[in-house]
Amino acid sequence: MKPLKRSSQIWLSIGSLSLISTYFLPIWRIDLWAPQYPEGLSMKIWLSKLSGDIEIINGLNHYIGMAHIKEEMFPEFKILNYCIAFIMAAGLLTALLRSKKGLVAFLSLLIISGGIALYDFWKWGYEYGHNLSDDAAIKVPGMAYQPPLLGYKELLNFGAYSIPDSGGWVVVGLGIITIGVLIYEFKYNK
Repeated sequence: MKPLKRSSQIWLSIGSLSLISTYFLPIWRIDLWAPQYPEGLSMKIWLSKLSGDIEIINGLNHYIGMAHIKEEMFPEFKILNYCIAFIMAAGLLTALLRSKKGLVAFLSLLIISGGIALYDFWKWGYEYGHNLSDDAAIKVPGMAYQPPLLGYKELLNFGAYSIPDSGGWVVVGLGIITIGVLIYEFKYNK
């Protein structure tokens, strides 16, 4: 099997090194809109912290019995930096070794890592939106307040929108580059 072409090495290296930016950019965001908050509220999720209108969101969520959002709720914050470093190193190693099998393994790593991250986020949202306090001031029988995993969802009079933020799009970009390199290599480098 022929080794990866030089252009593929360069693209994989650039894509992998772009993950450095995820240490300085938010990975995910959840935006909320309601008539009383026309400018919206936002929560940003980084590799190791949260930012945005957390205290206002906590104040609102208290009325419907949701737990306060705190960074301590997320044990993932202790390992995400290392996970990104591992993925970056794996991408650079794939580019260095120039192996098509390594390229397939790297793409598999990206897909599995992305799947685990999305499942973990869904699981957190499920627990957060379904485990409500019995002492809540506002109770709507049968109502759960799980934020959307991806996209838009109405929660009472709030619209909630959940999408990757700039750092998340960098990770998506690496996936697209890797798929593009894989197609190129198997189609043109036989």
